[in-house]
Amino acid sequence: MGNKKKIAVILSGCGVYDGSEIHEATLTLYAIDKNGAEYQIFAPDMQQHDVVNHLTGKTINETRNVLVEAARIARGNILSLDKFNAKKFDAVIFPGGFGAAQNLSTYAFDGVNCKVNTQVADAIKSMAKLNKPIGALCISPVIIAKVLSDVELTIGQDAHTANDVSQMGATHKNTNNGEVVVDMKNKIVTNPCYMLNATIAQIGEGADNVVKSILELIEN
Repeated sequence: MGNKKKIAVILSGCGVYDGSEIHEATLTLYAIDKNGAEYQIFAPDMQQHDVVNHLTGKTINETRNVLVEAARIARGNILSLDKFNAKKFDAVIFPGGFGAAQNLSTYAFDGVNCKVNTQVADAIKSMAKLNKPIGALCISPVIIAKVLSDVELTIGQDAHTANDVSQMGATHKNTNNGEVVVDMKNKIVTNPCYMLNATIAQIGEGADNVVKSILELIEN
């Protein structure tokens, strides 16, 4: 059967309002394992933009580290993103959550004119240069649009975000729960997840479809 395909998963913290969306992150890991591949989790070693009380939705006055928080989801098995080497992986996936829009990038504040964290941009560019698949869930496709520009992807059906993606040079396609958009030329696979009103089962289905599509794209 040969060696298992290796997929890097890049997280942005822990929790939908200030980091990685936990259902999306966990179900992506589950889908990778279930479909016979293996994963290594990464996160940038940096301070979170803010910390949110997930019970009240209010910002709290403390500082947290993206890598330290993401280690909660990873059960400790996580590496700092500066250790990422595209040559060692067959694909990379970015789960969603507000962390993608305010830790991995400044999209939450700057929209179309956002900046992308240098290590994140380098990871995306290095995978694209090697023609290796890149997956993104929920809001994280905006990062792919910003870095690579001329790609086809989805963030679901939100007109404002779709317009931003188009202004970044990407082509947006509307999708429903579980549906993926596969850009065959650039090997980009995206799914809307919680950008739509989804159940956890639909999140799992979407993550599974992303992983299956990515495994099909990986050159045997």
